Amino acid sequence: MIRKHSATLHGHRTSFSLEAEFFEDLKSIAAARSVSLAALIAEIDDGRGPDSNLSSALRLYVLGWVKVHGAPTGSSNN
Repeated sequence: MIRKHSATLHGHRTSFSLEAEFFEDLKSIAAARSVSLAALIAEIDDGRGPDSNLSSALRLYVLGWVKVHGAPTGSSNN
């Protein structure tokens, strides 16, 4: 199920919608990288193209991580 989340990026509140599995994987990736979830989301936001929305960029980041590293530790997809 898709759920709406919010985060503060560079002092501004923003929202994004993600399936629970993607959100859990993002949290696991942040932990694996020893960064906060907000820092990881800000990094992904900074790197996305002008025509990309944040929700899609987050999903693509998780997909890219899984392709390179496998499912994140602590992921419900293990």
